[in-house]
Amino acid sequence: MLCTRCRIRTAVTDDGLCTFCSGTRPPPPDGATPLVAVSGPVPGGWGAGTRGAGTWPGAPVGLSRAVIVLLACVIASDLFVIGAGLHLRGLWEALAAGEYLDTYTGPGLRAHERYDLARRVRTAAFLPTGILFILWFHRTRRNAEVFASGVQRMGPGWAVGGWFVPVANLWFPYRVAGGIWEASVLPHPDGGRRTAPRTVLNLWWGGWVVSVLVSRIAVGQWNRGWEPEEIADAAALVAAADALDLVAAVLAIVFVRAVTRMQVERAAYRPAPAARPVPGAHR
Repeated sequence: MLCTRCRIRTAVTDDGLCTFCSGTRPPPPDGATPLVAVSGPVPGGWGAGTRGAGTWPGAPVGLSRAVIVLLACVIASDLFVIGAGLHLRGLWEALAAGEYLDTYTGPGLRAHERYDLARRVRTAAFLPTGILFILWFHRTRRNAEVFASGVQRMGPGWAVGGWFVPVANLWFPYRVAGGIWEASVLPHPDGGRRTAPRTVLNLWWGGWVVSVLVSRIAVGQWNRGWEPEEIADAAALVAAADALDLVAAVLAIVFVRAVTRMQVERAAYRPAPAARPVPGAHR
């Protein structure tokens, strides 16, 4: 029977796992060299000696830094949108309370113009951020194929395409990210697999899904608003959705940093040099 996790090696444990997936790999035979973690930078850089052959797609460090900078821009634009939206909500609440508000001139017009500008700024920040994040996501997925292809549940193409499938985009990228996370964990010194808590992964994905769903509800309520009270309530919900988007961006930064660090450490894991026979040892 094949291992229930990697579907490659023979299962040897009661729960259907192989020696690699269960972390019970036996010690290497005489003359074999287990993997060891190399401290410091790997000579020659990421994937030294293998990148030219196409084995390593490249380090995600540069992309991760660019993504983090752009996510910081998204956070700043979220703050701009939240401030402009709450100011606009205050004006509509005043109108609901019986005060006069002309949305075509004066403070009402300026509030709407400021809010529209804030939303355009956020869109301008979000689009390049999304593109670079998906590029970083795809690169880490390709690296995961090298680290541990047996734990990948979805192909590398889903690291891009999974984001654009309606409804399924609330689940497919998470499955891809789960494979990336498992493959990026440092193995045991004897080469066996180990697991790491998924707290960062789950918080990032949960924040993203909640932000998307609340945003869709808020936009629908805003578009249906007609009376001043309805518009004021919708503006409050939109501001809450914008705040959740900010939290999701913060969690995305944490996730990007965590995965990038894990993959850099995992790429520095190299086989120990073979032991040379000692002259006269068998005399």
